[in-house]
Amino acid sequence: MLSVWIVDAVREGADAAGLAPGVLDAGERQRAAAFHRSADRRCYVAAHVSLRLLLGAYLSQDPAAVRLVREPCPSCGGPHGRPATEGREVHFSLSHSGDPALIALADTPVGADVERIPALDMVTETASALHPAEVAELAALPEADRPGGFARVWVRKEAYLKGLGTGLARDLSLDYVGTGTGARTGTGTSAGGSAGATAVPPGWTLIDITAPEGFAAAAAVQAPAMAVQTSTSAVQEPAASDRSARRSSSAASSPPASTATAPTS
Repeated sequence: MLSVWIVDAVREGADAAGLAPGVLDAGERQRAAAFHRSADRRCYVAAHVSLRLLLGAYLSQDPAAVRLVREPCPSCGGPHGRPATEGREVHFSLSHSGDPALIALADTPVGADVERIPALDMVTETASALHPAEVAELAALPEADRPGGFARVWVRKEAYLKGLGTGLARDLSLDYVGTGTGARTGTGTSAGGSAGATAVPPGWTLIDITAPEGFAAAAAVQAPAMAVQTSTSAVQEPAASDRSARRSSSAASSPPASTATAPTS
């Protein structure tokens, strides 16, 4: 089971700020205080309080007692790989951009990314770094559709690279994720309607997440197919978040009726 939470920092900011002193660790509180813009601080606090509440529910621990560590970097072995819980009992990924934040939890490596849809000039400047098939797909789109197409590619790719643990240190041109809509499962076969393009690596599934207006979001999970459950308000509805996280940790292979299974390509 992949569980995804959309956190709205505007709606949940005040509640998160009230919980923060008893939930965040000293390092998180220090980083929050260092933000110059109140909006950036609000989003950081809402996202990290939500993450700790969810991890605490999943692990049956006090959220403040959850120890967060860094896995070794798969590229260089340094201590700056994927964030993880001590003991690796649950895999998670956190991303925030402006007011929305995205949290993904799974029993296998997972990545999540949310980004504001960029302006066309940024797309023009950046698109050439992508996989050649993605560059061609973006060029074929009407100009008005290119920012949305680029955002879909970017969040899918960054989610996958976060799941790998490399982040953007890995060459963006190596992996094809495509500009289309919907979920796709890695099979190592042609995908996305582009000649020569290859699906995400075998064993991984990419899933587009419904994001607030003006944003794009995606999650990547190391599983050949995955049931997806999307929730909101981990701060304002802690009891519901507890139940959802616990369901995720014990979900059987057949998803409950309220979830959707990512289709294969």
